[in-house]
Amino acid sequence: MIKAILFDVFGTVVDWRGSIIAEGVRRGIPGVDWARFADGWRAGYAPSMERVRRGELPWTKLDGLHRMTLDGLLEEFGLAALDEEDRDHWNRVWHRLTPWPDSVAGLEQLRQKYTIAPLSNGNVSLLTEMAKRAALPWDLILSAELSRHYKPDPEVYLYAVELLSLEPSEVVMAAAHRVDLEAARRCGLRTAFVHRPAEHGVGSRAADSAEHGEFDFVAADILDLAAKLALADEKK
Repeated sequence: MIKAILFDVFGTVVDWRGSIIAEGVRRGIPGVDWARFADGWRAGYAPSMERVRRGELPWTKLDGLHRMTLDGLLEEFGLAALDEEDRDHWNRVWHRLTPWPDSVAGLEQLRQKYTIAPLSNGNVSLLTEMAKRAALPWDLILSAELSRHYKPDPEVYLYAVELLSLEPSEVVMAAAHRVDLEAARRCGLRTAFVHRPAEHGVGSRAADSAEHGEFDFVAADILDLAAKLALADEKK
């Protein structure tokens, strides 16, 4: 029986790319390609985590890794004159990301029956501030930070399950990214793929996709996932 659903956040629950572009546009700085800026920032995500895994950096919260990438981007885009206060505010854009239109309503539906929580590489403070601002109705905040590992390391999934006092088979990992779900499945969790075709921009081919049967659930969005889980319960 499914008792909890854990969610990847960046790209699955919130629109990181669109939010960063919108914040850049609001700044009114001429000549900056904010879409390329957002893509460059996200591109630094995995390499920075690999530096920690290789021991080149000590354990670092995602806020810290984002800031390292941001400082390099500001130089690249001719924005190096930004002072420390402005850089810190810019870095916290990841705390202010906007949910996809279906996210809050879908989570509210799922929360009526299941324990729901994020399981993100975002640090606890980032996820908490995001939830308060975006009205994400989590029952609790789970983060890779708690295990001192980053997804897709198995320790992240297994420690989250342990904190919930559940068996892996009682927990669903929901994400728009195949690598996340494949790692969770190897740890014994059930899996739900959520399509987010616009994560990297409308018409982009970069977004992951999945066919029916590749994961335990394959949904068009979080509302659709709630409907599919309800249907599965009815069949039991």
